[in-house]
Amino acid sequence: MTTGDDVTLDLDDIQSGALRERPSPYVGRYLLLRLDDVAQGRELVRRLHALLEDQRSASPSATRAWLTVAFTYEGLKALGVPPSSLDSFPREFREGMAARAQELGDVGESGPERWEPPLGSPDVHVAVSVLAPDPPALEAVAERARSRYADLASVAVVWRQDCYQLPSGRTSFGFKDGIGNPDIEGSGLVPRNSRERPIKAGEFILGYPDETGSLAPMPIPDVLGRNGTYLVFRKLHTNVAAYRRYLRDRARDRQEERLLAAKMVGRWPSGAPLALAPDRDEPSLGADPHRNNDFAYGDDPGGFKCPAGAHSRRANPRDSLESELTTDTRLHRMVRRGTSYGPQLPDDVLDDDGADRGIIFVFAGAHLKRQFEFVKTQWLNDGIFIGAPAERDPLVGAHQQPTDFTMARRPIRRRLRDVPPFVVTRGGEYCFAPGLRALRWLGELDT
Repeated sequence: MTTGDDVTLDLDDIQSGALRERPSPYVGRYLLLRLDDVAQGRELVRRLHALLEDQRSASPSATRAWLTVAFTYEGLKALGVPPSSLDSFPREFREGMAARAQELGDVGESGPERWEPPLGSPDVHVAVSVLAPDPPALEAVAERARSRYADLASVAVVWRQDCYQLPSGRTSFGFKDGIGNPDIEGSGLVPRNSRERPIKAGEFILGYPDETGSLAPMPIPDVLGRNGTYLVFRKLHTNVAAYRRYLRDRARDRQEERLLAAKMVGRWPSGAPLALAPDRDEPSLGADPHRNNDFAYGDDPGGFKCPAGAHSRRANPRDSLESELTTDTRLHRMVRRGTSYGPQLPDDVLDDDGADRGIIFVFAGAHLKRQFEFVKTQWLNDGIFIGAPAERDPLVGAHQQPTDFTMARRPIRRRLRDVPPFVVTRGGEYCFAPGLRALRWLGELDT
């Protein structure tokens, strides 16, 4: 596939999970594996590589499931990757998410000492995700994957999480998700935001020019790094009942309750953005993929339609910061792959039922530090860039203590006080999803 700058993407070598849109709705499964023997670990890689090759060569009509394979730094060490190659990975990947928790704001209830084991530990080596449009298709491909390691005694499944997307596309908070992903040059997907040029492929896939015109630092040898991408995996528990009670207690009626929720998120439950539908939900807009991401914030600098501190505006300010000479929002874009886990809390229930529910977030990009870590620390966990240093993202911002949330309105703004944490980090990993040729290289290592 050739991009607008005549850069050809080797789509046959890039794992499909990095660029391909997921089916909707879908069911999925995440598995984490530990490798206790180098030889059997490499045998596993060879088998998974063959499975991915089969998936790639299958006709589109026969492909009813999507498989992605990635490795932590500890996993690459367990495979016997040479030290020179290991040292060529960026520092944040080598350290791992748990070691960077303090900087990311994963403290207190979200601290690694409280994470779900073995997340954040040296025992996580391989991550395998399987997605399919229905349970039979999921079980079929999951069984094919299981057969690749079932007879390998030194390969252990140490963690499993089933997940899903509802037909409505909504998460446990009740809002449609997965709308604001960037258009990527050369991906083969139809652009959905006419107000923004597609982002350079090198922002997401290693080996291609990024928005600076340069190549992102790439692991060596070239065969290992090219066509790979970094994945940020996070399990986030959502306190849905507390979220609903907070809104109910501060609204005069149900209509205002829905408006306050939309102001926090930046969208209505249907997915309709406040930038296009500031006063009421428009389900037809939210359901239209050619319209629900086709907007900007340049005509709303004061945040009267969409608050500057709303979750979706913080995560992707679009053209809000064009006057800031030191900030180029195109350098901080990511591909987001969020999915739900656990039972949905029934509508209007305000009491916690004790169930574990939430969101599995996966972010893909070529620059862990200036994409995920920058957005998390500078835009979600801080309010300096919007002129409110003491405020955090009202949904996912790191705050052990309650924060405030300000909404511009005339004649006087409204400020919600003491917004409590609604999301708790249950664990996470930094992973590397290599290209198919790199998988073959890993499986054939003889060091």
